[in-house]
Amino acid sequence: VQVVESGGGLVQPGGPLRLSCAASGSIFRINAMGWSRQAPGKQRELVARITDGGTTNYADSVKGRFTISRGNTKNTVYLQMNSVKAEDTADYYCSAEVIDSATSRGGIYWGKGTLVTVSS
Repeated sequence: VQVVESGGGLVQPGGPLRLSCAASGSIFRINAMGWSRQAPGKQRELVARITDGGTTNYADSVKGRFTISRGNTKNTVYLQMNSVKAEDTADYYCSAEVIDSATSRGGIYWGKGTLVTVSS
C-alpha cells in the first residue's frame, strides 16, 4: 500500500492551502484516513481524521479553520486549510487505515510528508 501527499508549499498568514492524499495498492477497504503534522522539535500530532462513514474529528487547534474531506474515489482525502497561522508550519503526513486485500490484515500506512510553511 502506498500513500502519497501533495499540495504543500509556502502560504501567507491568513491564506488558504489545500493538501491532497491518495492511497493505492492492495487495498480491500480503507476504514479511515487522516492528516497529522510534525513541527521542528515537536511530536507528531493528529490534525484531522475521517472515517469510511464520514465521521470527522479535529485537533482543537485547527477546528473551524481546517476541513478534511474524502474524494469521489474513497482512496483520496483532502485537507482544506484556511486562515493559516505561523504555528501551522510543519511537515504534514497523510495516513490510511487499511485492510490489505492480499493478507486480510489491517494496518496504518503513512506517506512521506509534505512541508507547509506559513510566512509572509
